Amino acid sequence: MPCILSIDQGTTSSRGIVFDADMKPMASASEEFPQHFPQSGWVEHDPEDIWRTCLSTARAALAKAGVDRPDGIGITNQRETTIIWERASGKPIYNAIVWQDRRTEAACAALRDAGHEAVIAEKTGLRLDPYFSATKIGWILDHVQGARAMAEAGELAFGTVDSYLIWRLTEGESHVTDATNASRTMLYNIHTGAWDRELCALFDVPEALLPEVRDCAADFGSSAALGAPVLGVAGDQQAATIGQACFAPGMMKSTYGTGCFALLNTGDTPVKSRNRLLTTIAYQLDGQPSYALEGSIFIAGAVVQWLRDGLGLIKHASETQALAEAADPEQQLYLVPAFTGLGAPYWDANCRGAIFGLTRNSGPAEFAKAALESVAYQTRDLVEAMRGDWGDAGKTVLRVDGGMCANDWAMQALADMLGAEVDRPQVLESTALGAAWLAGMRAGIYPDMQGFAKGWALERRFGPTKPESWREGKYAGWKDAVSRTLSKP
Repeated sequence: MPCILSIDQGTTSSRGIVFDADMKPMASASEEFPQHFPQSGWVEHDPEDIWRTCLSTARAALAKAGVDRPDGIGITNQRETTIIWERASGKPIYNAIVWQDRRTEAACAALRDAGHEAVIAEKTGLRLDPYFSATKIGWILDHVQGARAMAEAGELAFGTVDSYLIWRLTEGESHVTDATNASRTMLYNIHTGAWDRELCALFDVPEALLPEVRDCAADFGSSAALGAPVLGVAGDQQAATIGQACFAPGMMKSTYGTGCFALLNTGDTPVKSRNRLLTTIAYQLDGQPSYALEGSIFIAGAVVQWLRDGLGLIKHASETQALAEAADPEQQLYLVPAFTGLGAPYWDANCRGAIFGLTRNSGPAEFAKAALESVAYQTRDLVEAMRGDWGDAGKTVLRVDGGMCANDWAMQALADMLGAEVDRPQVLESTALGAAWLAGMRAGIYPDMQGFAKGWALERRFGPTKPESWREGKYAGWKDAVSRTLSKP
């Protein structure tokens, strides 16, 4: 039976999932790996841990599925995480610097003070921030003895996680990446579709380090270890957008994990945000990029973890649904979960969390309800920002995935706050499915884009049930609560 292996390399674990000829999951395996925090604000991974867990979970999933050789491999990965290795030996010269790492804030501030922020945003669609890869590359080259000279001599290779995995899978034959991962480095011009010489000079990154950029569905090289070619690659949030079949302009997906990432397809036109969103490549097929607006929420599922681990109000995340249903409807609590600041569209790293509206009768049920509602309010913030940048954003159906979307109460609250329909798919593994479809479509065993979109299967649609006056009144209260937590007006 034809099948595709999807490698889903995340921030805390790696997974292998085998999809059958009908794009249904057959078997999976996952493995966590250590996180390293050498200093405050620093986050690193051992690249060998990334490679080891990807290979072991891929083999375990294939064994569970009873498959010797898949027809193709799709890779999806944590974005922006930066690895540099020796071309001759394949040995990394430093740990992977993770997307969460903040060590290059001073470098970003210096570039901002020098007046470079506008040109970076114009070419890349990104904010000048340590989140992205460019300043991480510079840090490694400047702090590993001899690294810069080796890079300039063409002896080193840079890659995001996808590129490093492909190098290892192909035993050094392929130094490549795809357009979605390239667009997250702050070195790639999303308008010209190429590494930008001016940006490389600005960040002092030798061009000899950089991988070749290919479409999301392409020949990335063949893996002897897994017995199949790598045929599909996309960064995790873009892969989820693909897995949700958000191929038409105006379609939007939102992934609810620890945080939340929402992407709105804007078609073949990159939309410059006036509301502090990112402009990025959603996918690239047949040489044609499709663009998206992206907004991120720092705290989504993590607010439920806080109820469990921080306050001890629940033992399991699933308890929040019954608690929210039992909450006193006369109480209106607003929980602003700015535990690590607020993301888009506020981008305030210094504000902190707060809760408003407490009474003597406020208890675990009201806290649970406020926590779930905070995710709906923050998603409304993103939709409002996207509407301001691209007017049709408010009319779209939102497709959701991630662990939190299993909570029916939270999804209904989301539909009521947006005044829009919220669709939950049958296959919740949207990220892995997106990578699998890219590879399977390239291999000729999965349908084309139109066929895939037509076959996308709905599990449940949540429609708004509240009147406009209710929605706007509740949202006004949220905006007032946020205004009281911001560190700057």
